[in-house]
Amino acid sequence: MKNVFKKGAISSEFIGESIKKHQSKTSIGAHNIFLGQVRADTIDGKMVSAIEYSTYEEMANQKFHDIREAAFEKFELTCSHIYHSIGKVGVGEICLFVFVSAPHRKVVFEAIEFIVEQIKKEAPVFGKELFEDNTHVWKVNK
Repeated sequence: MKNVFKKGAISSEFIGESIKKHQSKTSIGAHNIFLGQVRADTIDGKMVSAIEYSTYEEMANQKFHDIREAAFEKFELTCSHIYHSIGKVGVGEICLFVFVSAPHRKVVFEAIEFIVEQIKKEAPVFGKELFEDNTHVWKVNK
């Protein structure tokens, strides 16, 4: 089982390298990616400066694995990868990277939506929104 967690923000270099590695797989006709980015929300008059993600990694990795396997059962995918940040991620930085590949384009759109929605509903990853004034509140997924 794969460890989906990356310490801190997920870099554009990592995302680019992930895409590049799939160019040699010539049965792939389409890719789709979802990038979750930390927003500078205002909550009760305070501006979010970062989110600090935490989890029990063994349990969370199993849930991400189950979501990925469910996507393979439901859709004709060639590849599927999920990466989630752990620790502090600043506003504007990437905290979730979902990447799917398939022989045809329609499948990748449906699969990416399925995977992201399942992550939001089921993944035991918790985000503490950190404010500019050094206070915090636990994030609620929407």
